[in-house]
Amino acid sequence: MLKEFGANIWIAEGPTVTAAAGFRYGTRMAVIRLTNSNLVLWSPTALSDDLRAAVETLGAVRYLVPPNSLHHTFLGDWQRAYPDATVYAPPGLREKRKDIRFDADFSDGPIAAWAGEIDHAIMWGNRITTEVVFFHRQSGTAIFTDLVQQFPRGWFKGWRALVARLDLLTAAEPTVPRKFRVAFTDRRAARESLRRILAWPTEKVIVAHGPPITEEGQAFLRRVFRWLGD
Repeated sequence: MLKEFGANIWIAEGPTVTAAAGFRYGTRMAVIRLTNSNLVLWSPTALSDDLRAAVETLGAVRYLVPPNSLHHTFLGDWQRAYPDATVYAPPGLREKRKDIRFDADFSDGPIAAWAGEIDHAIMWGNRITTEVVFFHRQSGTAIFTDLVQQFPRGWFKGWRALVARLDLLTAAEPTVPRKFRVAFTDRRAARESLRRILAWPTEKVIVAHGPPITEEGQAFLRRVFRWLGD
């Protein structure tokens, strides 16, 4: 149900969902426990009684974090389960989900409640979605959503398998899909965001769609984003 990924950080695998054009994606959430035992839930996946019970053994759910305007399918269920939790809106999601009560918006500034424990950087300049990338200091873990992906060969069938290969979704290691590379129309803003991300002492990397990176995380990120240039 919940798998420990490092000191005070856990991941949970959710169900497979079908997106546009019938492409199937697995879902994954992360749970971070702050020093005061409050919990930050990143990209909440499908809520179940078992998952809820497992999460509540770790601490009190205080923050719900959808990391971009694409990862919000199950957010309403978690807000109904934890109505007192603070919900942060990434750029673009507040307008998309009028049914969700958002309590605050992500900006380039730090979140006071997490200061010293979780850093974040907004990856500006992309026309598909504006992703908020997180860094959990205690475990040395950077957390990406859709900007870095990898699917096993055979995951997609038929014409979708060809599209996935051309989009680099089935590359040898997790990488930035081609459609996201093309969608970075403001490269200067993207590079400035990336500089903040590469300054983190990243040891491990969690991605929503792909295997986690468990060592040499900073070197991995430099390799993955080399195409963006200096």
